[in-house]
Amino acid sequence: KAAAQGHARAQTNLGVMYDNGQGVAQNYAKAFEWYSKAAAQGDASAQFNLGLMYDNGQGVAQNYAKAFEWYSKAAAQGDASAQTNLGLMYANGSGVGQSDAKAFEWFSKAAAQGDASAQFNLGLMYANGSGVGQSDAKAFEWYSKAAAQGDASAQFNLGVRYANGRGVGQSDAKAFEWFSKAAAQGHARAQTNLGVMYDNGQGVAQNYAKAFEWYSKAAAQG
Repeated sequence: KAAAQGHARAQTNLGVMYDNGQGVAQNYAKAFEWYSKAAAQGDASAQFNLGLMYDNGQGVAQNYAKAFEWYSKAAAQGDASAQTNLGLMYANGSGVGQSDAKAFEWFSKAAAQGDASAQFNLGLMYANGSGVGQSDAKAFEWYSKAAAQGDASAQFNLGVRYANGRGVGQSDAKAFEWFSKAAAQGHARAQTNLGVMYDNGQGVAQNYAKAFEWYSKAAAQG
């Protein structure tokens, strides 16, 4: 009722319900339609969701240029998720010319707002010296922020840093701790590394049964 009267947030929420099949049969075309109405009115969430639909080709033909366009509008309004996705598009050169400097810029904005994915990607850029001077200390710092929010990839990378003593003092116990967190979330590489640590008694008492258990989980994931 509110959306029909032009209420932008109601239109966005209606789009979300169609998107997820909540209270109504799932319908990407309808979701796209309502997001479009709200986005045209300047609703940042709708603009981001519209970008997502173009990005994934849901409810509309996949179009990276359009995804970039809508992410840009939402990002300019301070939407952290849109800023992160904009960073990814610049990093991969999807829908826009590849630019590590631009990717770094957008990841930085989103990371400052606490977006875990952006924090992880910022860590990656510092680790590789992409778009910014290489810094193991900075990589460690951003991975830590993302890992603390439960980002499995960041937890895994933190484990690797502790294992190798990069940007932080070497610690098998700490490596084990972070690999465990990532592995519990289903991160295959972390599960493998956990197996190795149990296998060799690194950072934990040697335990072949546990090593077998973690290798099995990782192997099952290919």
